[in-house]
Amino acid sequence: MLRIGLIGAGYWGPNLARVLNQSRRTHFSAVCDIDARNVEKITTQYPAVRGFFTVRELLDSGVDAVAIATPISTHFELAKQALEAGKHVLVEKPLAHESVLCEQLVELAERKRLTLMTGHTFIFSPPVIKVKELIDAGELGDLYYMSLSRVNLGLYQKDVDVIWDLAVHDISILLYWLDAMPTEARAFGRACVQKDKNDVAFLWLRFPSGLVANIEISWLSPQKMRRSMIVGSKRMVVYDDIEPSDKVKIYDRGVMVHQPESFGEFQLTYRMGDMVAPNLRNIEPLLTEVEHFAECAETGAIPMTNGAFATRVVRVLEAAVGSVREEPAVRTGVTLA
Repeated sequence: MLRIGLIGAGYWGPNLARVLNQSRRTHFSAVCDIDARNVEKITTQYPAVRGFFTVRELLDSGVDAVAIATPISTHFELAKQALEAGKHVLVEKPLAHESVLCEQLVELAERKRLTLMTGHTFIFSPPVIKVKELIDAGELGDLYYMSLSRVNLGLYQKDVDVIWDLAVHDISILLYWLDAMPTEARAFGRACVQKDKNDVAFLWLRFPSGLVANIEISWLSPQKMRRSMIVGSKRMVVYDDIEPSDKVKIYDRGVMVHQPESFGEFQLTYRMGDMVAPNLRNIEPLLTEVEHFAECAETGAIPMTNGAFATRVVRVLEAAVGSVREEPAVRTGVTLA
């Protein structure tokens, strides 16, 4: 079993602690946090776990790997320190706050022959995997566009705006589904509550195939929404993560163009077929993610959300944020390819 320590036991850390303790592939042996109360909560709940207040103490405690669940601005330094100490690293998304720092971590992990993985948990979600299977099998036909919404009332973050906090999820999902980088990224947002942080934003991405995608994200919404719509020439799909069941719905609907028999106009007909909700596995994505990390650390296999994948996600985030900062009169988008 992989002996693993948890760095950061605040907001997301307890979720990781639970699955690290639950997994049959990991031995949850240590936790570290600057807040003694957070350490006490974890060690009280899991008595076999040793508590530390410095990262160096945890790294010297005999762990083989670390899971990092701290503010984004600290990811790079903590991951670097762990890799230099010879530990495999699972770090929460995004990998770092700059793509150049992500690249440094990737190079360091390769040089040390260590596993570096980012916690893009939705990539391990059965509904997201199902949509990927539909796309890869050509079941949807030519992909026209995608529309994704991820809104809620809060949770406001201290060190990043809504793009870095929420759009990271949908960008990772898009890159996973399409296996391609966008050629163009645009965005704009507004800081409604805090003057220095956008709490609502809209992103537009264009991909080499011609597909366009829009992402709506907000910390300022009366309802929680986690909804994606994928429109293809053959079928359309709605993935709603809030649905208690039938999270993926496949619609046999679309528009068909018929060639005119003479010099008349093209004729359009609308296909209104059945809706099918496929049966999905009932597994916890976070547990699957942790066990995938442990397997890769033990076997040397390349993680699905490895450092290279995480770097591409950050590059798209940077492009979107960069377009927000441009003056509207000169905004033309950011070319990524």
